[in-house]
Parts: sequence; C-alpha cells; structure tokens
Amino acid sequence: MQILITGGTGLIGKQLCKALLAEGHELTVFSRNPASVPAKCGAGVHAIGALGEWHPGKTFDAVINLAGEPIVDARWTARRKQVLWDSRVTLTKELVRHIATAGRKPAVLISGSAVGYYGNRGDTAMYEAADAGEDFAAQLCKAWEDAAHAAEQVGVRVCLLRTGLILSNKGGLLGRMLPAFKLGLGARLGNGKQWMSWVHIDDYVAMVLKLLHDSFASGDQASLALASGPYNMTAPQPATNAEFTAALAKALHRPALFAAPAPLLRLAMGERAGLILEGQKVLPGKMTAAGYRFQYPNLDDALGNLFGR
Repeated sequence: MQILITGGTGLIGKQLCKALLAEGHELTVFSRNPASVPAKCGAGVHAIGALGEWHPGKTFDAVINLAGEPIVDARWTARRKQVLWDSRVTLTKELVRHIATAGRKPAVLISGSAVGYYGNRGDTAMYEAADAGEDFAAQLCKAWEDAAHAAEQVGVRVCLLRTGLILSNKGGLLGRMLPAFKLGLGARLGNGKQWMSWVHIDDYVAMVLKLLHDSFASGDQASLALASGPYNMTAPQPATNAEFTAALAKALHRPALFAAPAPLLRLAMGERAGLILEGQKVLPGKMTAAGYRFQYPNLDDALGNLFGR
C-alpha cells in the first residue's frame, strides 16, 4: 500500500514506519523537517514538508495521522494551548480537506487521540462508549476526533487511537522517568492512587496494523467486520501510579522511597499537573472483543522486556 503518515518521526511513528516497511508498504512522511525523515524513518521513506505537496493526483491507500506537539513538556499558557490545538485539530482538519479533494481517496484514516479524552474519572473503568471529559485535555481530544470523523462524509473509514502511556526504552514516558529512577530517586506522584493506562509500544504498533488491515472478528460467528470508530490503545491491566512506581523501581533494581507532594507539583506545573495527578482507568474493550492477544498484558512483563529481564 501507499501510506501517508503525519508525525512519523516521533517515538510511535518511527517504530510504526519500521513495521510497515517490513510489510512492504511504500511510505510518505509529512514532517516540518523533511530532511530528517530518511535517517529517522528509513532510507526508502519519502518525505514532504507541507500537506500542500499532496496534490489531487497523488494516491494514498491509507493515511495515519500521529502528529501533535508534546502535551506535557511546557506550561499551558494561552499561547501553548493554541500550539497544542493547531498541531492536532487544525492539522487534522487540513488533512481531511486534502483527503476530500483527492482524485482517489484513501480507504482508511487512522487518527490520533488519547485516553485524556475521558477526563478524570477516578476508579471508574472507561470503555470506548464513554463520553468525553470536561477539562482542556479532554476537549482537545474530542475536537481532534471530531476533525478526523469528518472524513467519513467522503466515504473514508475512520479509526481513532485513544492512546495510553507508551512504554518504550527509546524515549517517551520512560525516557523522562528513568534518570531519577536509575539514581534511586523514583517517587510516586501525589497520593499515587491515580490510574496510569499504559501500553507496550510493540502492542501499540501491532494494534495499529490490525486497524489498518481491518481483519476484525466480531461475535461467535467470527465474521469479518470493518474496524472503525474509537479504540482504547491500552493494555488490559492498568496500574495506579503507586503500582507503576514500584514496578519500575523493581525492574531497575532500585528503591523508590519518595513521594512528590501534589501541591508542589501543581505549583510547578500549573494546569497541566492534572495530567499526572489525575487519571483514567481505561480498558481496551473493542480490541479485546476483536480477539487481539496482547504480547504484554501486565506491567511486570512489559518492563521486564524493555529492561532486559
């Protein structure tokens, strides 16, 4: 297949490009720095620096939209919120406009979202049918999904990736946590009771491939059905922050004796502190029903794989 990927130079995108190339697909990656694409995504990957380079005569069989500025890396000023909005919602709207004007439209749009869609729901288990939350992160995800849904109006199948915390030894969440944990300075955040809905990057990529190929079994008759709508991209066994902290310390053979007080974190981080002090207990209902078998369903096995156990 000919596949267009936005956000292909990120943590997920690079791993996904590797898997797609192994399947023999031809990839084009949209990046603000197209010169970096071959080194990051693969020597045979094409690069474009603007969506305007996708002219109506160019054909893509599938579009995978992973673009988005990191949400936790900077304080949420009004300007930063606009950057986050533009990199997700505005870009997705532009992408859908190009899909709509394509001479031959892609069969599927697989578009990013996040478990932050649900907002802070305490201990309530969240499945795909749940409503969006009320906070900024939740409303950002909802608008992001709504922008992608518009592609259905021109006959394109749409899948939405409600992404959990990606576990990888090449960066991301663990890349931010490891320096302190390796020094034995790992700490739970606040009271540690908030849920962390995580997923090993290998499972994440495998689920995206499953959505791409849409070979989903439904019901006892195992009839094939087209995959569409939102999917919780998380492992089936979420952990509280206290459990996650203990498991990571164990995997690294280090103690984790400290706690970071919630008031201090809110003072330092402002509104975005809610991303780490609040949480969602998100379960992969539709993936499980479709028969996907997780390689790493529990946290100890996932961390053991990443850190050489």
